[in-house]
Amino acid sequence: MTRLSVNINKIATLRNARGGHLPDLQKAAIDCERFGAQGITVHPRPDERHITRKDVELIRPLITTEFNIEGNPTSEFIALVLKHKPDQVTLVPDDPNQLTSDHGWDTVQHKSFLQDVIGQFKEAGIRTSIFVDANVKMVEHAKETGTDRVELYTESFAKDFEKDRDAAILPFIEAAIAANELGVGLNAGHDLNLKNLKLFAQRIPGLLEVSIGHALICDALYLGLDNAIKMYLRELRVNN
Repeated sequence: MTRLSVNINKIATLRNARGGHLPDLQKAAIDCERFGAQGITVHPRPDERHITRKDVELIRPLITTEFNIEGNPTSEFIALVLKHKPDQVTLVPDDPNQLTSDHGWDTVQHKSFLQDVIGQFKEAGIRTSIFVDANVKMVEHAKETGTDRVELYTESFAKDFEKDRDAAILPFIEAAIAANELGVGLNAGHDLNLKNLKLFAQRIPGLLEVSIGHALICDALYLGLDNAIKMYLRELRVNN
């Protein structure tokens, strides 16, 4: 079964809108695990508009499943990751001013840079994943960076899902096959939700993990966090 890592950024966004400690981000992380999540993801940005560096420090010792820190590998981000040593670090090529991540790495153009950064994390014993578009060439060159995994950026799949789901998922199947043949682990994330997740999990070979935040937290407003997580886990049981 594909593992579910819950991105808790949006809970931090809600807290930061008012200040103070409500909702309680540490409790939310513990509860997500208690409700069945197999990992917790955070994406600290330089402006700390949701997850802060202090959040990372406070959450790290609480996680008993898998802790995944994602972000743009600036010198500050690298230092943060090396200090707190998550189980996995996911490298995302986002600009500080971006509202959300909107593209994967060009693993040809940035190969040397990625090799250096990934080398630092692997020396520290941290599993690495890099955010890539569903492009076989980008996956093939990702292999040469030394990364353990790639995370397929699934926004285009989600956007085109209702129009033609077979066409929408085809490049992701091709990218997944390439990753499997190269021995690169496979994660995925961005705009996956209760409508499109089951098909994605069923059709993508070797899918190890999905990271879902925005849609799951939105669903939790109506369904409750416990029920929302269980519903996402149910969608990941590909034989149901």
